[in-house]
Amino acid sequence: MSHRLAELHLALILLTRVPFGRLRDPVPTLGAAAWAFPLAGLLVGLIAGGVMWAALALGLSPLIAAGVALGAQVVATGALHEDGLADICDGFWGGTSRERRLQIMRDSRIGSYGTVGLILTLGLRWLGLAALAEAQALGAVIAVAMTSRVAPVVLMGSLPPARPDGLGAQGSTMGTKAVLLAALLGGLPMLVVPRGWAALAVAALVVAGLAMVARAKIGGQTGDVLGAAQQVAEIALLLTLGADL
Repeated sequence: MSHRLAELHLALILLTRVPFGRLRDPVPTLGAAAWAFPLAGLLVGLIAGGVMWAALALGLSPLIAAGVALGAQVVATGALHEDGLADICDGFWGGTSRERRLQIMRDSRIGSYGTVGLILTLGLRWLGLAALAEAQALGAVIAVAMTSRVAPVVLMGSLPPARPDGLGAQGSTMGTKAVLLAALLGGLPMLVVPRGWAALAVAALVVAGLAMVARAKIGGQTGDVLGAAQQVAEIALLLTLGADL
């Protein structure tokens, strides 16, 4: 039991900026902790859902409530996933070879592709959250945060690391059991949400498309690809759930 708690601790430290203290030795591997990614999403979803509820209770419009909830998510995660998405936008479409793309993705500076990508994806997430806020579907906000964090786990388990170091390589030892447990923890909440099955199907297709592009562009996954996978899964879930609300 203690090793499971250590793995959850690592997932919370890695995927959020909430202060949880230092890990004690022996520190688990990223692959071992991957099953707990949806539980880190639960915390992020509770923060975003709580902020949205408070904003609506104060009489703010659903659009504004969605905006502050989105801001709370970014603060809670330290823009970890957004950074990954911006990096792959710059690298995948700014480089002409595998080596150049990986080099660009490691550059801390953001380019035009990354800037436009962030603007578009943040806008889509805002609109999707606004639809959920208008319907007061706060449970769906939490479910989306959990389910979208299954996507990085799936890509870690299905794509080879594109480089021998970095976050993507650290998850290369992850077993099938971790993937299945993450899918169970992250998928079940979505199944109790209206249109949840449809949202899961759309998100799976979008993440599969990202996986194909990543394999074609750089030969596998990196930490940036994993972060982008969470982002595109979240957008697919939000827009599908909000389509008829």
